[in-house]
Amino acid sequence: MKEKIAKGIAHVLIESLPYIQKFKGKTVVIKYGGNAMIDDNLKASFAQDIVLMKLVGINPIVVHGGGPQIGRLLERLNITTEFINGMRVTDTETMDVVEMVLGGQVNKDIVNLINMAGGKAVGLTGKDANFIRARKIDMQQFNKQTEASEIIDIGHVGEVSSIDSSIVEMLSQSDFIPVIAPIGVGDDGRSYNINADLVAGKVAEVLNAEKMILLTNIPGILDKQQNLLTGLTLDDIENLIADGTISGGMIPKTRCGTDALKGGVKGVHIIDGRVEHAVLLELFTDIGVGTLLIN
Repeated sequence: MKEKIAKGIAHVLIESLPYIQKFKGKTVVIKYGGNAMIDDNLKASFAQDIVLMKLVGINPIVVHGGGPQIGRLLERLNITTEFINGMRVTDTETMDVVEMVLGGQVNKDIVNLINMAGGKAVGLTGKDANFIRARKIDMQQFNKQTEASEIIDIGHVGEVSSIDSSIVEMLSQSDFIPVIAPIGVGDDGRSYNINADLVAGKVAEVLNAEKMILLTNIPGILDKQQNLLTGLTLDDIENLIADGTISGGMIPKTRCGTDALKGGVKGVHIIDGRVEHAVLLELFTDIGVGTLLIN
């Protein structure tokens, strides 16, 4: 029995060797969110995955979300929240909470998790060294009464206008692991909340990352029979969107991945963050635990 177990362990280690050799010295950007940020076992396994990547010579960069945590604190503070087309309307009072949760509580929790697992994580927001520059998003919505599109002010919600990668490169090329909260700063000096998937994609592009990994609460991209799809090209993605296989909230996540590929990222993985050690399983095994998007 012991011999059988030992052989299984040896097989796993040998299977991981070519992947470790291939990715050594390369940058991998991981968007961390969903159940992996809530369940204690998943949080611990994620931190271990990140530390192991660093120890074998890969440069992991973590970008995190925190929507549920923001929602809980807003509720406790009796601050009402409105969503328009899936985006949180973020006035100045709400942005103060967003910044406190993302740049404070959530970011430092992740930093502590990684450090407790033996890593050397450093927390950042896009305001540090002005490395994420943002521009305000104005939402367009069709008004049925006027039969015309109108611009709706959704407050401190932004998109990435530019990224100065120097501070992240300095950290990631040393012993440190950057952990980034998706808050940018505008030309007006105001803070803007930016979708974490978009920040991860832009960071991966400017750093010429080998891979971007998006942790989700689903197995990956599924076909209409609920079978997992992988090895999808840009053309495959467009066809799956056109026929309705990819729909709803998976469309912007997939678009984020295809934009990263077009920007020079070698591969994008949409993986099941509900699986312990999902990042290592996707990177270092033949079978993986999600969907790989390629050019």
